Amino acid sequence: MKKRLYKFNTLRNQILIVFVFVMIMVLCLVGMMTFHSVSTLLKNNAEKQIEQTAMHANGRLEALYQQIDTLTKQVATNIYVQQLLLKIANGYSPGFREKQGLMHIVNTFQAYSDGIHSLELYTNNYKKIFPLDEEDLGDRIGIKWIKQASEAKGKMVWVGRDPKAPGYFLALRQIRLMERWFSPGGYLLVRINRDYFQFSDYFYPSKGKKGYMLLIDSNSNPIFLNYKGDFRQLLHAKQPMIRKDGEEYLVVKQLSNLTGWTLVIVTPVKTLTEGVSILKNAIILSGTIGFFIFLIFSFSLSTMITQPILRLTRIMQRGRNGELRTSPPISSTVEINELNETYNALVENIKHLIQVVYEKELVRSRAELKALQAQINPHFLFNTLDALYWSLVEKEEEELSQFVLNMSQLFRYTISSSKNDEWVTLREEIEHIRRYMEIMKLRWGDRLIWDIVVPARCLDIRIPKLLIQPLVENAVLHGIGNKMEQGSVLVTVEESDHSNELIIKVIDDGVGMDEKTLQEIEQLLNKKEFPTFKGSRMAIANVNRRLQLYYGEDRKVVIQSELGKGTCISFKIPKSGGFDDEFSDYFDC
Repeated sequence: MKKRLYKFNTLRNQILIVFVFVMIMVLCLVGMMTFHSVSTLLKNNAEKQIEQTAMHANGRLEALYQQIDTLTKQVATNIYVQQLLLKIANGYSPGFREKQGLMHIVNTFQAYSDGIHSLELYTNNYKKIFPLDEEDLGDRIGIKWIKQASEAKGKMVWVGRDPKAPGYFLALRQIRLMERWFSPGGYLLVRINRDYFQFSDYFYPSKGKKGYMLLIDSNSNPIFLNYKGDFRQLLHAKQPMIRKDGEEYLVVKQLSNLTGWTLVIVTPVKTLTEGVSILKNAIILSGTIGFFIFLIFSFSLSTMITQPILRLTRIMQRGRNGELRTSPPISSTVEINELNETYNALVENIKHLIQVVYEKELVRSRAELKALQAQINPHFLFNTLDALYWSLVEKEEEELSQFVLNMSQLFRYTISSSKNDEWVTLREEIEHIRRYMEIMKLRWGDRLIWDIVVPARCLDIRIPKLLIQPLVENAVLHGIGNKMEQGSVLVTVEESDHSNELIIKVIDDGVGMDEKTLQEIEQLLNKKEFPTFKGSRMAIANVNRRLQLYYGEDRKVVIQSELGKGTCISFKIPKSGGFDDEFSDYFDC
């Protein structure tokens, strides 16, 4: 028995069993977590959606209510209505023509809202003056509502359904006489169409959904409901979940501070989780398919790995301590033999390859540096000649001698590309920038203000040539050059307080760059390749790449710019310089 079991105790079977066991555990765990998370998410999202629906419905009802309130307030404060009620309060009895005059006013205001069916005007002793009949306000709605309207002191009071016409709603407002110290002068009764509040746009059932919705006014009287049963039980329910007819319902209540109405939405829980069953079936189906696919691939993979792996492992273990020795021939498959021969070739050539690849990498870096400088030099020469042209046009001849002298020194500094000139002192680079700015001063005149601030103790630090000048040129030509009024360029060199580094900044108050341009430049700076474009971005990309080649890939140009306010470009370099002198021979191209 043990021998039979021992035959199956192979590495392949162990790998297969472990893979299958892990896969089953992962599938079960992921399936249960996914099912639980998604079902909870569906419930929460549905509940939030219902709450959002209640808020939108309440907002819509408040807007419609406020529209009625504003319109009735305009009627109550109308000059003609105020004067007529003031006369009546003083004992005057209005005639037929004066009452007819109210019709024109009422019709004018009714035209502004299709929700108002009619307006009724009563005196302070409840006698109707419009429309023309003898109905008493107390008989019309009851003394209770008149008392509430009087206590509201001019604010609109919601009465509810019209006892004479249940298809309409009533609202009452006491009219205060402005010319009589806002004393009571009468009452305005407004009849509102039921369809004005558009209940069908918000309330269930709609679009095949099941549920109930109730709208209760501040007096606990229903304005709208489609719930069969005691609605007060829902209104006073403290728990968000109730049971009705053996089914759970979610209750969402929304109180309006403006109208005092309470909106109650009752939704079946199964409606909120109707997609969970589909999710459950999808998880089971995908898990089953994934299990069989993984089982097949696990079996194949374990077979492919375990047959040659032990012998190959013993051969490869010889080099795990760093001893690169050749391996004897292995009698195995073609692939294993090729791998063994490749390993032997690797052992024989690896030292030579390390040396060759290392030297090639250094030479490539050197060539890349030269290529970057080659891009900067013609670009700078072109812009300098352009400045020379404009200075000859705009300046007098006596100024040209100094200008030409500065030009010759600029060309000598820029074009020189010998090995000894590749690194210069900060003093030389600053002097080169100073000559360039003097030339640009001839070109731009009073439009250009410039300054250079460098600590004297830092002037002898060595840096790569033309590391700062392209950024200065970029600030002058693209920052100040595109600006109509006067602009300034400031070059500063500061010592870092936290590290042995220099912080170099080129600051201008030119046109600046928008967010889109900054993002494009940031993407270009992240690419490890030569820029092939022209314009303001070339200088920034070149300087950034040269920083990385001289001081390491962790270096980067930092750009801060705001459209219309200017740009600040900064970078950090160590005070000790870049590559060590022992590598300098590899760059002598």
